[in-house]
Amino acid sequence: QVQLTESGGGLVQAGGSLRLSCAASGRTFSRNTMGWFRQAPGKEREFVAAISWTGGTTTADSVKGRFTISRDNAKNSVYLQMNSLSPEDTAVYYCNAHRTILILTRTPGDYWGQGTQVTVSS
Repeated sequence: QVQLTESGGGLVQAGGSLRLSCAASGRTFSRNTMGWFRQAPGKEREFVAAISWTGGTTTADSVKGRFTISRDNAKNSVYLQMNSLSPEDTAVYYCNAHRTILILTRTPGDYWGQGTQVTVSS
């Protein structure tokens, strides 16, 4: 059974930083695209960042220059470093992974984590 387990969320003041982690189990994703999405209250889930199996990345314009996605294939994990956080970044952040796709894409994949709450206070 495939599981994506996020960690690292929490409450932070505006201007602060958090690092989200997502550990995959049940199969290896070392050759698959992985990413992060978020959903704020009353809004649809939106793309944040994605990383291909070779390390190529794409990031949403709203977080470009502030958020960085990375992965460690040996640990079957993906990370999201979030700097200069603002209240607008408050959301539940979800880890996502593709079952077969390995190219860079902003389209969500087949597997989702349970989400981790990030709250940024002003």
